Amino acid sequence: MMYIHAVSHYFPSEVVGNEHFTKLNGLSSDWIIERTGIRERRKAAPDENTNTMALEAVRLLFDQTTIAPSQIDLIVGATYTPYDTIVTLAHVVQHNLGVADIPVVSVSTACSSLINAVEVVEGYFAMNKASLAVVVVSEHNTAYNNELDTVSGHLWGDGAAAMLISKERISDDDMTIHTIITGGAATSGKATTGVMLKPLEKGVIMPHGRDVFINACLYMPKVSVQVLEKHNLTIDDVDYLIPHQANLRISLNVINTLKLPESKLLSNIQKLGNTGCAGCAIALSENRAVFKKGQNIVLTVFGGGYSFGAMLVEV
Repeated sequence: MMYIHAVSHYFPSEVVGNEHFTKLNGLSSDWIIERTGIRERRKAAPDENTNTMALEAVRLLFDQTTIAPSQIDLIVGATYTPYDTIVTLAHVVQHNLGVADIPVVSVSTACSSLINAVEVVEGYFAMNKASLAVVVVSEHNTAYNNELDTVSGHLWGDGAAAMLISKERISDDDMTIHTIITGGAATSGKATTGVMLKPLEKGVIMPHGRDVFINACLYMPKVSVQVLEKHNLTIDDVDYLIPHQANLRISLNVINTLKLPESKLLSNIQKLGNTGCAGCAIALSENRAVFKKGQNIVLTVFGGGYSFGAMLVEV
């Protein structure tokens, strides 16, 4: 077991409504809402990027705790929209916190990177190489996005989130991470061409959106059941499900497959768009005050490439 001692989120102040895309390329708001659920999304300001949003999320994280940055002994960052691929997201966080000579790692498994980042922490804890970690996820989708693309240009939003994860319980309010399962699904469907972001060619594209949809709807329910079974729980024990915020129709398909009521679905894509690997963590942070002691939350993710994962959290 591990414990989430604190969780925070940050998204930019600029709101981009669907009318922006109506003016740009003729896509009506109703059309976008019907197919994605998205009504608006956030866009980073000219002076913001993946790193600055991550730093803001981490600042807000430490505002919630008496833990000092000097006590951290591991930083794991995750993004597929890096500002700098050399000085990674995690190293920028280390520099900002001023904690020297600790393990610092950045990972990318597309939109499922959050769960993989937490799993990296689990490994360090298991090997007794760390005991208190910061996980930070951040996506600057609009830096790469082509808004003129009528297939996926209207999907993307920007945002970041951070978690303070400990090997031992710090307070009674800590959330317990019971089980994590991740996997690669690159042998499925059109995995390597379903959704792509090639920086030198500019723009994130989704040439096989239907295949992405089908596989997301297959893998997210499947791995959600697996994490529950690993902890001897059933779907009836789930109080909330937080799926990757890719498409509201995918989320509704997932809960229908699991036979969960819509009241147990936590979704922020309607107001934030697809915030990549940050989406689930943002939703966890946004709803922290709603959760009650003893409740079970499943975070389930799916990313291009393909990749998948789920995490069982108890309040």
